[in-house]
Amino acid sequence: MEETISAISTAPGAAGVGIIRISGKNSIEIADKIFFAANGKPLAQSGDRKIVFGHVKSFSGEIIDEVIALIMRAPKSYTKEDVVELQCHGGTVVLREILKLTFKAGARPAERGEFTKRAFLNGRIDLNQAQAVMDVIQAKTSAALTLAQNQLSGKISSEIRLIRQNIINSAAHIDAIIDFPEDDLDNVVLDQIYKNISAQINKLNKFLENQAAGKILRDGLNTAIIGKPNVGKSSLLNFFAKENRAIVTDIPGTTRDNIEEFVNVAGIPLKIVDTAGIRNSNDKVEQIGIARAKNCAQNAEFILALFDSSRFLDSEDQEIFNIIQNRDAIIILTKIDLPQVTFAKNIPKNFPAAQIIEISLKNGAGTDKLLAAIANRVGNINFEMNFVRNEREANILRQTISHLHEAQETIRKNVGIDFVSIDLRAALENLSQLTGESVSDDVINEIFSKFCVGK
Repeated sequence: MEETISAISTAPGAAGVGIIRISGKNSIEIADKIFFAANGKPLAQSGDRKIVFGHVKSFSGEIIDEVIALIMRAPKSYTKEDVVELQCHGGTVVLREILKLTFKAGARPAERGEFTKRAFLNGRIDLNQAQAVMDVIQAKTSAALTLAQNQLSGKISSEIRLIRQNIINSAAHIDAIIDFPEDDLDNVVLDQIYKNISAQINKLNKFLENQAAGKILRDGLNTAIIGKPNVGKSSLLNFFAKENRAIVTDIPGTTRDNIEEFVNVAGIPLKIVDTAGIRNSNDKVEQIGIARAKNCAQNAEFILALFDSSRFLDSEDQEIFNIIQNRDAIIILTKIDLPQVTFAKNIPKNFPAAQIIEISLKNGAGTDKLLAAIANRVGNINFEMNFVRNEREANILRQTISHLHEAQETIRKNVGIDFVSIDLRAALENLSQLTGESVSDDVINEIFSKFCVGK
C-alpha cells in the first residue's frame, strides 16, 4: 500500500461540488504539485484537518478551477493514511482534468472500493463494517439505511465478537484441562460448556432466521405487476412511484417492455416491474414484451395480478390465473369507480388463500388496503435485528453452527475432550471470516470489486 491513489469520489454528472480524493504516503506532496493556496503556503506546511482555499493549476500554469483542499493526516483519516480531498466545482470536465493532473503528479488510479479496502486493511474498520459502507450508499429506504448504519457502527461486529469470545472461553477451559490432566473435568463443568455452546448456536440461528428480511431491505422485494392489457398495470406503477413513470393510455399494448422502479412501502423497498399486457397478439414486438412479462412473473418473489372489475373475466384472464397458481400473489380488482361486473366471488375457487383487493386508481379507493396488504406480506421487521448480508455469510454461519453441534455431539458421546477443542477451534476460524480476521485475499478482492470507484 505504498502507492498513492486518486479518484473522483462524487457521483457522475453535473453538481455544485465535486471531490477528488487522494490517499497514500505521498498524497500531500502530490497535491502540492497542482494546488496553489491563496495564502502562498504549501499544503505540507498546513496542520491536520485544515481547509485551505486556492486554485488547481496545470503544469503549464493554467488555472483549472477554484478549489478547497482538505488535509487529513494519518492516522486520522478514512483510510488511516495521509488524505487530501480537492473540492472543486462539480462539472464532469473539470473533475476529469484535475484527476488527470493528480496522475501526472504521481498518483495512480484507485481501483473499485480501494479507499475502503485500505481502511479495512489498516484496521480502521472490519470486513462487516466495510461492506456496510456500500449498504449505506445503496440504501433505498430509511429502514434499509437504519440497518446499514447499525452495521457500519459495528453493532453486528460486536455481536459476532461476543459470540466468538464465549466460544473462546469454552475452548480455553477445555485446553486447560488437556494441558493439566491432573485436574479432573467434572460433569458440572462439562454441562456448563455444553449449555454455553447451545446459547451461541441460538444466537447464530437468529442471524440466519433474518436472512430473508435482510435481503428484502437491501435489495428490495422482487415484485411483478401482471395482467392483460388495459387493466391498470402502468397506473399502479405510477401510483407506487408517485410520478408518471409509465405511459398510460386507452390503447392496448402500450407497454411493450418491462419497466422497473424501486418504491417504498411502509419502509420496505419493493423492486416493482411493470410488464407488458399478457394477451394473444400477432405483433412481433409485443410478443417479445409478453414473453418477457411471463419470464418476469416466473422469477418474481411476489406478484400483483390485476383484473379489470368493469369487464367479465375471459380466457386471457385465465392465463393470468394459471401464472399465479401456487405463487405468492395478491389479486387486485381494478377500476371499481366504474360499474362492476367482476367481484371477489367471481375469482376461481382454486385461489382460496390469495388475498383479493378491490381498488380504483382514479379516486384512490382501496389503495390503503393494498399498501397494508403488501406491508403484511413482508411482515413486521425489527430494524434493530441482526441480519445476514448474503449467501456467503449465511454459509459461514451454517458451517459454524455445524461445528458447534459436532462439539456437543462429542460431549454427549464422551469421545474425548480434545476432539471438542478441535470442533470449537473450527467454529472460531469460521466466525473470523465474517469480521475479516481470517479471510483469503480472493474473498477480499471479490468483496471490494463490487464497490464503486472513489469509495
